[in-house]
Amino acid sequence: MAPKKAVAKAGRDGAKPQQSAGRKTGGTTSNGEKPANKRKKASNADVPQKAPRRSGRGESKTQPSQEQLLRYMLSKNTEELCRPDEESEDIQSRGDIKTYSSDVMNPFEELLSAVILSRPISHRLGLRTIRTIFNDPYNFTSAKAVQQAGQEKHHQAVWDARTQHKAKTAEEIGQIANVILEKFTTSADKDGTQLQKLLDDSGNDVDKALDTLKASIKGLGETGIKIFLRRIQWLWSSGYPYIDDRTMHSLGKLGLPEDAEELEGLIAKHWSKFDKKRLAGDDEAARKRRAFVTVLERAVGADLEGKVDNVLAAAGEKP
Repeated sequence: MAPKKAVAKAGRDGAKPQQSAGRKTGGTTSNGEKPANKRKKASNADVPQKAPRRSGRGESKTQPSQEQLLRYMLSKNTEELCRPDEESEDIQSRGDIKTYSSDVMNPFEELLSAVILSRPISHRLGLRTIRTIFNDPYNFTSAKAVQQAGQEKHHQAVWDARTQHKAKTAEEIGQIANVILEKFTTSADKDGTQLQKLLDDSGNDVDKALDTLKASIKGLGETGIKIFLRRIQWLWSSGYPYIDDRTMHSLGKLGLPEDAEELEGLIAKHWSKFDKKRLAGDDEAARKRRAFVTVLERAVGADLEGKVDNVLAAAGEKP
């Protein structure tokens, strides 16, 4: 069963619903996924929250207001605190390259990324692999591009990424492209980037679409489905708003609502205060969904990089 949007309903197995948590998973992956836990619903009052414990010396600083925090997290300034240092160094060295942490990706790229990040490797290695396959000289940005590249290039790409499980990852990249081209492309999407046929064939039912995708893609498990939905929901609006269990944990550390509808409402409440120039989306509704996804991704990134305190401190500084 696919993850449920907003507050999850009882599953088909009769289990009690998890609050915006989706499926239960075991272990920890490169994206930091952990088993789902019931959590208390966060307060929706837009006031400074109690600051989290700090391991460093000195007194703890006051937590910024939720408005301050969201405004900072939606600004370009926060990008460096939500990615590995080696990614920042790679950007400085190579210039304008596509990264998972800050670029808008098409549905095929999101799917490939979700499978890579759900493998039992570090967050750093997962992001390095994504940067390698989506940029020169490989540019595996569509199912057609992957298929045309051939197996030898698939293997060379993951070898250049210096990642783990190279053979397995290279095999999965090729298999995913083949499945997308065989099952989920249309005459309007011959390159296989949008996966719109998957959603259309499911009657715009995101849960059904995700179940079909999971059954069709070898290597795409529960954790990968959660990562994919977390990122794709701004485009697949029938799956919005959704927060997976791992991201709830990160939002809690920042003092932001862990409930999907509360966070959606908080963003809407302060929408006029945000810098929206860099937000993708064809209309305001889409840009709000994109803002929601951006906050989720940056919360997880800051948490995985151990920079939650840095984000809080920077958000609380006077402009």
